[in-house]
This record gives sequence, C-alpha cells and structure tokens, in this order.
Amino acid sequence: MRSGPKATTGQYKEVRSLARGLELLKALNRVPGGIGSTTELAKACGLDRTTTKRLLETLRAQGLVRQGERDGQYYLTFEVRRLSEGFEDETWVGQVATPLMHASVRELVWPCDLGTAEAGFMVVRESTHRWSPLSQHRAMIGERMPVLVTALGRAYLSACEEIEREGLLELLKRRDDWIGEQARDAGYVKRAIRETLRRGYAYNDGEWLREASFAAVAVPVLAGDRVLAALNLVFPKAAVSTKDLEKRFVPALKRLAVTLGNASRAFLEE
Repeated sequence: MRSGPKATTGQYKEVRSLARGLELLKALNRVPGGIGSTTELAKACGLDRTTTKRLLETLRAQGLVRQGERDGQYYLTFEVRRLSEGFEDETWVGQVATPLMHASVRELVWPCDLGTAEAGFMVVRESTHRWSPLSQHRAMIGERMPVLVTALGRAYLSACEEIEREGLLELLKRRDDWIGEQARDAGYVKRAIRETLRRGYAYNDGEWLREASFAAVAVPVLAGDRVLAALNLVFPKAAVSTKDLEKRFVPALKRLAVTLGNASRAFLEE
C-alpha cells in the first residue's frame, strides 16, 4: 500500500486535501487502461473510500476526471494534460523526439523510452508506452532509472566523454545504498562499459530488480559529437529471440537513434 505524501518542513503547512487530490491523479494515471475504481484508488493512495470518493467528486467538478460507465469508476480528462502546457523541459524532446518516436511504433512494436542524464540517473523524457500495443507499463515519463543496471544508463555511460562519465559516477559513489556500492566497484563499472562497447549496444537482462521480469536494449542518441540522450527498447524476458534482437530490433533502434540525433542537432543549431 502506498503511503500518502510526506508533510513539508518549510514555512507553510501542507494542504492535505490538495496533496491527496494530486496523489489520486497520479494513481489514476498509473492504472492499466486508465480507468480506476474508488476502491482501487483508495488502496493505492492509502485512503479510506469515503475520503477518496469526496476527492474524486471534487476533481470531477473541476473537470479533471470523469465517471466511467460503471458506478464508482473514474478516468482522467484532457484537462489534466492542459496543466502541463506552461511547462518547458528540453524543447527538442517535444518538437523532435516525440513525433519520430511515435512514428517508430509500427516498426519497433515493443515500447521504447528516451532518457537523459540527471543527477546520476537517467530520467525518461519521452516514451512510446502509451502508443505501443505491447506495453505493460504506464506513466513512464519522469521515471528515474539507475545508470549501472539499466540498458538506458549503460548506453549513455558508455558513449559519453570520460569527464562526464566520471562526474556521473562520482555522484553515485557518494550514496550509501546499493547504487553507491555498485558505482564504487571499479571492476564492475569497467566490465559493464567494455561489454556494451564490444556488443555495440547496451543490454539489461532483468538486472534492475524492480523490473526483473523485463529485458531491454539501448543505444546512445548523438547530436554530432555530443551525447544527447539514450534510447531503449523494453520487452519481457525471453519474449524476443537473440536472432530477432540482433537482426531486426537493434538495427531499427539504431536507425531511429541516428535519425533522432541528426534532427535534434539541426533543431538545436537553428
């Protein structure tokens, strides 16, 4: 069961009803199929059904959710997306990466993510999970992925310049958890990078324990000599043969990365 958001320690007290309402929006965004029941959402947010129902009805009155066909079901409306219109991240992602990745779904079939490095992690900036018919994940945008145990992170780490690589690793080494322990294992880091470069693409066979049933391949996205991001392809372990991976999917993923990199470079140089 998810616990509610922690109280802030700043000058002002947290508005609990607002925080709970936002948690419900997040939970509803994660529900498979995009439709969740009052009971399901209450459990996900650690709330009682009465409070959950009251918050959902408030969100409905604001036009952010609507009731489903069955009693007690809710789903998000387009008004939720409008909330992000004033948010500007890397402009090239929305204007260059999004349409190219969307168009790639027909060829790649399996979902892919575009990630950039941030504070020692890879952060998903765009994803085709919402378009891929084979996706088993939702709400991937904004997901933070460990660098050393994910294909996305290994692809980026292996392609970036040594000074940037050392900077990323230094951030991780300061941690006192398993992530820091891995980063301090120089032998492990060297093997991961060497194997990625030898293979020509990064590979993760369920080593990220949180996603142990899924494998992924990834390649860097280069804008000239600059490593802009990394691009992965995600699928259940054993769902794709090694032959299909190397003959079909990796080449297609590399073509998409090259197209994306060239288009991004042109966009950034305008």
